[in-house]
Amino acid sequence: MLIIPAIDLKDGQCVRLRQGLMDDSTVFSDDPVAMAARWVDAGCRRLHLVDLNGAFAGEPVNGEVVTAIAAAYPNLPIQIGGGIRNLETIEHYVRAGVSYVIIGTKAVKEPAFVGEACRAFPGKVIVGLDARDGLVATDGWAEVSEVRATDLARQFESDGVSAIVYTDIARDGMMQGVNVEATVTMARASSIPVIASGGITDIEDIRALTAVADEGICGAITGRAIYEGTLDVAEAQRLCDGAA
Repeated sequence: MLIIPAIDLKDGQCVRLRQGLMDDSTVFSDDPVAMAARWVDAGCRRLHLVDLNGAFAGEPVNGEVVTAIAAAYPNLPIQIGGGIRNLETIEHYVRAGVSYVIIGTKAVKEPAFVGEACRAFPGKVIVGLDARDGLVATDGWAEVSEVRATDLARQFESDGVSAIVYTDIARDGMMQGVNVEATVTMARASSIPVIASGGITDIEDIRALTAVADEGICGAITGRAIYEGTLDVAEAQRLCDGAA
């Protein structure tokens, strides 16, 4: 299981939100490339980038920062989400050196697009499913749909999706612990590997996830915990490696 540090981009800065609320953000750095260096030095093997402005705008806003991080670390797998709604945007990111693009809102509103993207960019597509009480939220979490996240995951089984990033919105940025039960339910719903996200607070959350990793959980995204120092990236990855 991979420990995947999150770099959330808002107005060119590295921030963390609480429950996805843009007006409830904490700025951790005005130099996202330097922040990427910090996690690379700690031994991370993948980075999770989010263009928060892009998620609301429906198109990339912090693309230059993403490109700069990809250029600085050409051998590091990077996944990017936020505002990815067409093949042109995916192509731009892939050309910039990004390993995976995360399709969220578009996957919910136009599920057929996921298959189209997977055919055009095989092995490069991750689906981001953000849920509140099991129901999928879209548009930067501003809208909650009537679609169950597990039902949607099953729709993508034959498309060639590399992974599903599953985020429990109620836990995200709140330092209340990861929702292990909901993550396992998502992993069991399809054969697509699941990356856990939302609420990871300390090493006990990582221990809880490694205990069920064989259900199909391949990674854990962590943000506020590593910025506030309640979780050590290197220690967490060592725990995962030992469990494997």
